[in-house]
Amino acid sequence: MTQHGATPASPALIRSIGPFQLTLYGLGSMLGSGIYGLIGQAAGQVGNAVWASFLVAMVAALLTALSYASLGSRYPRAGGAAFVTQKAYGMPLLSFVVGLAVVCSGLASVATQSQVFAQNLAVLAGFASFPVWAAGAGFLLVMAALVLRGIRESMWVNVVFTLVEAAGLLLVIAVGIPYWGAVDLLEIPDAPGGDVAALLVMQGAVLTFFAFIGFEDTLNVAEECRDPQRTIPIALVTAMVIGALIYVAVAVTAVSVVPWRELSKAPGPLTEVMARAAPAISPWVFTAITLFAVANTALVNYITSSRLVYGMAQQKLLPSALGRVHQRSRTPHLAALTLLAILLPLGLFGTVANLASASVLLLLVVFAVVNGALFILKGRDGEPAGRFEVPRWVPAAGTVICLLLVGLRVSSSDWQAPALAGGLLVGILALYALLRPTRAMTSAAP
Repeated sequence: MTQHGATPASPALIRSIGPFQLTLYGLGSMLGSGIYGLIGQAAGQVGNAVWASFLVAMVAALLTALSYASLGSRYPRAGGAAFVTQKAYGMPLLSFVVGLAVVCSGLASVATQSQVFAQNLAVLAGFASFPVWAAGAGFLLVMAALVLRGIRESMWVNVVFTLVEAAGLLLVIAVGIPYWGAVDLLEIPDAPGGDVAALLVMQGAVLTFFAFIGFEDTLNVAEECRDPQRTIPIALVTAMVIGALIYVAVAVTAVSVVPWRELSKAPGPLTEVMARAAPAISPWVFTAITLFAVANTALVNYITSSRLVYGMAQQKLLPSALGRVHQRSRTPHLAALTLLAILLPLGLFGTVANLASASVLLLLVVFAVVNGALFILKGRDGEPAGRFEVPRWVPAAGTVICLLLVGLRVSSSDWQAPALAGGLLVGILALYALLRPTRAMTSAAP
């Protein structure tokens, strides 16, 4: 009897990830989700109370995170969202759309980070005519090499990058602590308090919610975790709590050092904080730390996307060749190489900023579907209980919050992100019609 992912011609993925590594995997993905820019935008909406918005956003995100933790303890499969969607709804089309929506989000993130890395490297190196395209291509090739080398190596690189990334934010907190208490942390824009203040904090929470996106990546490496039923819930919840504490402390520091009106207009809010609180520290230090943060985000998303493609191939949603595992490295090498073939032209020639916004919109829909999946599975007789269970109201509330965020995101943004999200959906549906995996998935329906 073979493990999940193993066939007579293909070995299984290797279980080598422990709670410490998986915690930093989730934390690294979250810390690279835009905190550097979100602080300024949120301060413009909420003023000095931006820290409160992060707390509210954490509670909202934690509902979905708890659903993912529970699902990970029940069904530790590499297919992640696609697997649990099929398990709950028994609809191959929905599972296919959910899986590829997450893959699109990951690819958009990796491509974006390749461009940001190349641009920051040019600034750090001081080359006016730096070949950005070459740096971007080299970056993607290095990320692919790490993913192909093995999960042990990739995870330890992630550990180092996450620690450097967290150290950058802790440095901001450390230099700003002497400024704590200098401002009214409840001061908000043009509002005396009361219901208006609460409304502004909620609006800020809608924005800062996106700083917590990344926790879901832990589910897709479930087949490479040791004791995943225990490891996934511990790592996911721990990463969320640590991330929230860092975010709140950074928010308090930022508005204590730089007046919130100025912070909201600063092109690099945390760079401005460092310049005022610790002018002796060269700005190049923060630029270098940014390179680690960017590389870490790309690495995590590349690993996640390759495992999701592998898992979907194991479910017969994608061609079976993509589910093969390399004999020596024990990685889904064909899935990783296929993604590289997409990433190179996307990262080198594509304008991916709007694509990233569109994929985040789809990701919120995925969160709603996955929350709904847990709600259904908890009410179905015969489903295995996990080692981490949550009340049924948790996925129900998570579904409602995610759908509200989708509505707010669509109504408050320009037409480009929703239009691109619709375009991505059409493309996914066209690929489904081409591959026609319905018959292959019939036996996998619950």
